[in-house]
Amino acid sequence: MTRIENADTMPTLPRELLRRMFDAAVASALPDKCVPPHLPEPPRGRTVVIGAGKASAAMAAAVEMHWPGEIEGLVVTRYGHKVPTRHIEIVEAAHPVPDMAGREAAERILRLVQGLGEDDLVLCLISGGGSSLLTLPAAGLTLQDKQAINRALLRSGANITEMNCVRKHLSAIKGGRLAAAAAPARVVTLTISDVPGDDPAVIASGPTIADRTTYADALGILRKYHITEPAGVLEHLAAGHDETPKPGDPRLARCETHMIATPQMALEAAAQVAREAGITPLILGNALEGESRDVALVHAGIARQVLAHGQPVPSPCVLLSGGETTVTVRGQGRGGRNVEFLLALAVALEGAAGVHALAGDTDGIDGAEETAGAIVTPDTLTRALALGVDAKASLADNDGHGFFEALGDTVVTGPTLTNVNDFRAILIEK
Repeated sequence: MTRIENADTMPTLPRELLRRMFDAAVASALPDKCVPPHLPEPPRGRTVVIGAGKASAAMAAAVEMHWPGEIEGLVVTRYGHKVPTRHIEIVEAAHPVPDMAGREAAERILRLVQGLGEDDLVLCLISGGGSSLLTLPAAGLTLQDKQAINRALLRSGANITEMNCVRKHLSAIKGGRLAAAAAPARVVTLTISDVPGDDPAVIASGPTIADRTTYADALGILRKYHITEPAGVLEHLAAGHDETPKPGDPRLARCETHMIATPQMALEAAAQVAREAGITPLILGNALEGESRDVALVHAGIARQVLAHGQPVPSPCVLLSGGETTVTVRGQGRGGRNVEFLLALAVALEGAAGVHALAGDTDGIDGAEETAGAIVTPDTLTRALALGVDAKASLADNDGHGFFEALGDTVVTGPTLTNVNDFRAILIEK
């Protein structure tokens, strides 16, 4: 494998450099680094910490480490993401399809913030995954209804903004309802963004953020993707009772939100690693959306332009991008945004010399798999053929996970305890 000379003249394998960039992106968003600078002053009254998301337990631990006074609370995180805390209770629940543990935790969180006064502070810790973890069905709906809709949306190809619009309008806690329940207490939300555009109303379905979307919007999304079950869900949306709190709602007057880590910060951290290795970084965007295989075709086209014409930057360079793509699962495979992107990229590049790539979810979980992502090399297709694995057939079957597992090219990190969405890096040596 070709070695790259970095700024210190030490040889670096492309795989190693790609992994260093990915690790730097993740490290930039770790809660023990990004939470402390944004903590508010303690209130005269009580401090109640609540939260939801894959990073919420690590965020709670960071709060405890740096909070000067008494503290209490409850956060819900994904199974396997719990960390030790002394005063803030951590509950684990299911993601991406909710379960009863998440429902019960959401109900307890809602009760915790009720009855607070003006001298009290609610510190809300929000990160990606919170929509599934903070599940409290609206009146008349069941957990089974929410599970069915989540499964349907995950397979439909809907983007995260669309999915969370629907989730808000099926919930008793999302779309600003949690903050409304906490009034008149002050509510400070610390958010780690995992959504394109860093819209706090979309992250974890914005439980403390005023909602601009409507029941009609949510119903239109289900119709767009031909989702017709459960019937009770469509009836609930069509009825449109008890809208989410909108901008200007007086119950949200004492709410403030601080974005403490974003996909852009992660890409900039990776870009710095590239520069130190003597590689020119080009950030293509931090909020790219679309079908994974379509986004891969665009990236492959840019890589070929670099190889053929040295544009938009000459090699050696690395193309960096973030955001959240989608996979419409039509085959028998397990999906996974990052492995589908990489498999489509490998097929499109057809073994182009000098091109290596890594794509992974910064939370360490690509979809529902305990794998962050994978790596593509110039000989990916050749090695697959030698093993009797057909790349195009695997792509048609949405089986990126199976493909890269067969090659031994998966990237496994375990839970990273943060989440700033997907990370993609295409390293072009010459």
